[in-house]
Amino acid sequence: MRSARSSYFAAERPRVEVIPMIDIMMFLLVFFVIIAVKMIAGTGIPMELPGAATTQELKTATITVGVAKDGSTIIDGKTVTSDELKAKLAALKKDKPIDVVLAGDKDATLQTLLAVMDSVRSAGITSVGIAAKADKSAKK
Repeated sequence: MRSARSSYFAAERPRVEVIPMIDIMMFLLVFFVIIAVKMIAGTGIPMELPGAATTQELKTATITVGVAKDGSTIIDGKTVTSDELKAKLAALKKDKPIDVVLAGDKDATLQTLLAVMDSVRSAGITSVGIAAKADKSAKK
């Protein structure tokens, strides 16, 4: 019986195991899908939206502005001030008309949400919507 090695001291050829790599890639895929479902598009932060019985799905939203529980305003994953928000939206509006969706956490105050909406409107944008999740149990 002869082995695959030509001599006793010759090293065996290393093998690359593919199955564990596939398992790790599947785990990472599931992990990122679960994280992505919990985040609001465009804000990059986890947020619990308020529920409404009369929601409708938007086909496109040019930009999403997040309002966190603590009242901070988030755009493109970065916390911005009111003046920075106005400047960014005004710069985007120069190129083409844009739609803005406000994604406010359900625990954010109404006053904070209205202040952000005022900042958006003062940048000259009139198409503003508020993100909500569909809630059939909400009273009509």
